[in-house]
Formats: sequence, structure tokens, C-alpha cells
Amino acid sequence: MNQIFEVLMLLAFGAAWPFSIRKSWVSGSTAGKSIIFLWVVFFGYLCGIANKILNGQVGDGVIWFYTCNTLMVSLDTVLYYRNRRRERMSA
Repeated sequence: MNQIFEVLMLLAFGAAWPFSIRKSWVSGSTAGKSIIFLWVVFFGYLCGIANKILNGQVGDGVIWFYTCNTLMVSLDTVLYYRNRRRERMSA
């Protein structure tokens, strides 16, 4: 119960990723995307996971929210690089 606000924060941030992923997939463009932002957010989620592991809080279930968000950021990052490659090939 102590982690309710952490879970709500992760749910709020996580709710945006499907829309970002869809935009990347459908548009096939890197416009409006920042690869630095994606990497910083990815690092932040990894730090959240590391915190849970190092503090023995793996069993509280919050780590799964971090993991899910990390996977979504990873997918958006992969799509960014795919789209950038396509943009360079068509230029």
C-alpha cells in the first residue's frame, strides 16, 4: 500500500507510451521525437528497477510496472531508429 503513488505515477507515464509507439509506427517519421529523451527515460526506468532489486522490494509488484514501461520505451526507441534509417535511405 505504501507504493500506491509510485504505481499511479508509473501508470500515468505508462499510459502515454502506447500513443507514442503508435505514432512512431504509423507515421514512420522521427518528427517530434527526441532520442535523448527516450534514452533518459529508459535510464530512469532502469534505475527504478535497480532500486527495487537493491532494496529487496521485488515482491511488492511495482517492479512489473517499471518493466512494462521500460519495454514500451524500448519499443519506441527501436521504432525511432527504424524510422531514422528509412528517412536517411529515402533522402
